[in-house]
Amino acid sequence: MARSASPSRFFPGAVLAVLAFLAGGEAVAQAPDAEATPLACPGDVGQGVACSTTRDADGAWVVMAMPAEWNRKLIVHAHGGPRTGEPDVQDSLDDLNRFAVWVRKGYAWTGSSYRRGGYGVRMAAEGVEHSRELFWRRFGRPDRTILHGQSWGGNVAAKTAELYALDGEGRANYDGVLLTNGVLTGGTKAYQFRADLRAVYQFYCRNHPSAEDGAYPVWQGLAAGSRMTRAELRRRVEACTGAGLSMRQRTADQSRRLRDILAVTSVAEDELVAHLSWATFLFQDLIGRVGGNPFDNSRTVYSGSSDDAALNAGVERFTADPMAVARLAYDADLSGLIVAPTISLHARHDPTVSYTADAVYAATVEQAGRSALLVQATTDEDQHSKLADGGYLTILDALEGWISTGARPDPAGFQGRCLSLVAARECKFTPTQ
Repeated sequence: MARSASPSRFFPGAVLAVLAFLAGGEAVAQAPDAEATPLACPGDVGQGVACSTTRDADGAWVVMAMPAEWNRKLIVHAHGGPRTGEPDVQDSLDDLNRFAVWVRKGYAWTGSSYRRGGYGVRMAAEGVEHSRELFWRRFGRPDRTILHGQSWGGNVAAKTAELYALDGEGRANYDGVLLTNGVLTGGTKAYQFRADLRAVYQFYCRNHPSAEDGAYPVWQGLAAGSRMTRAELRRRVEACTGAGLSMRQRTADQSRRLRDILAVTSVAEDELVAHLSWATFLFQDLIGRVGGNPFDNSRTVYSGSSDDAALNAGVERFTADPMAVARLAYDADLSGLIVAPTISLHARHDPTVSYTADAVYAATVEQAGRSALLVQATTDEDQHSKLADGGYLTILDALEGWISTGARPDPAGFQGRCLSLVAARECKFTPTQ
């Protein structure tokens, strides 16, 4: 495992540079929001639901789902990713389908594709808030509005809750918050392990970048102008490590390299290509947006390989640019200054975002003095993008009770609460730590 010793840094002039960075950001379109257009709902939302979409003033696709028997409550969804392609209405429909269990229970739902692909937590939070405003303008203010964030959308939703929880008069825009398998460590902590993965992978494989690509630092993701595809990345990983091949098909050298890479980085074999994809295509976008390298392995000691001394002597080293760290922190780090009841749920064996991210968020919230507004739970699951519906129903039920009564729920009772709502196979809550 990598042990990183990153000393605290002070950033002379950081505030001025951040303001300059923001002033130079992309312009936001000022066109009016388009009229909503009916469209077919995804299959899992059930019967009697009217779905529609609109293109908001910033260019994001917003999907809304309204049950025929609406309970006057709304779920506002922040999707994960970041998705690096162009925004598409199908993305929001897929999100709706994934969390359709809430719509089947009478909740309205809205979700934004965000105005562009790529990194930007504040950009995405603005899109989430705009989707809420659009729904309220069209259907009126619901009796209750719940903010939900999934995966990277957990970071987005947590930031949304800090920036937009209250209106200018102090009234609540969001009555409660749900965070599922969330990237809750904030931007400056969330991606270092993938930068380490790029460095360790390159030490053993020397093909990303390859000699034909030309030299560029691994933290950059890709060289400017590179046309590498995910298929090509997968081909290179397979060539070096045999990942994706059977044990019989791998050479001894491939097996050794794969074993060392996985042992040092703690990445699972079936997630290796996915994590390297994030550390390639997302890094290329993120680095371009923060204007430099926010990652640092200058003092990291890598361990777990067959020859740690050789690895630490030969691995590519890089030092973070303080201004890039400052910009990323401003965009994506969290303050913990929450004002609405918040419940986080995380699969203990999540292969994409470690459940320990929730503990980091708990410490952030505690430092801000808001621990009374946070409840956290885990389930015995090994999925990231979609958990058992029983978990979603349980945390929403617990949040509703908390909002209504003011009594903070005890996660120790979530398994029993789940069993009272759905079949036992849908209930996978683990005992509290």
